[in-house]
Amino acid sequence: MVNPVKKGYSLRVPKPLPKHLRQEELDILFKAIKSPRDRAMFMLMLRCGLRVAEVAGLSLGAIDPVRRRLAIHDAKWGRDRVVYLSDDALRALGDYLRVRAPSRSHKVFLNQKGPYRGQSLTIRGIKKRMEYYAKKTGLRVSCHQLRHTMATQMLNADAELVTIQDLLGHSWITTTQRYCRVSNQKVERDYYKAMEVVMQRTTYNQFPT
Repeated sequence: MVNPVKKGYSLRVPKPLPKHLRQEELDILFKAIKSPRDRAMFMLMLRCGLRVAEVAGLSLGAIDPVRRRLAIHDAKWGRDRVVYLSDDALRALGDYLRVRAPSRSHKVFLNQKGPYRGQSLTIRGIKKRMEYYAKKTGLRVSCHQLRHTMATQMLNADAELVTIQDLLGHSWITTTQRYCRVSNQKVERDYYKAMEVVMQRTTYNQFPT
């Protein structure tokens, strides 16, 4: 068999996506998060599909609590988009902002301890908080899994793929298709829903009694 890859070249294989979290895992994780700041950060990833960089870069001026939405500057592609706040995400964000210490920083999420207290929390700082909760709960969980879980949950709730694409900030629908691998729940629902239509349109399944 001839190797299709030229000598001196390598075949680029897409990195596997993280598995989405099951509801029982989410329950364990968020039950362990007592900090209003951390709860708000991770709730924005889970409910709004934000990247870690987008959470770190979120500014106070980007929050519109009346219209329940956030203006997000897409740190990866340099484009802006709007995401919406679910009831629990809005509540978690409000709980944190009520106890957020005064600061010159316009960023939402701040360091609360140490020499950098009052300064904006970095991407690494956010990831370290997730690592802390992963160790505390014994879960294999990452920030990116929360974003992936949001996409999977929306797909299972029959949201349109183009809607998920827009919320996640994907340039290409093929990225969203790969990102939102259809889960068994949706496959099962789609199958039986389609079969109901098919069976209604056929006559050969109506056997005589």
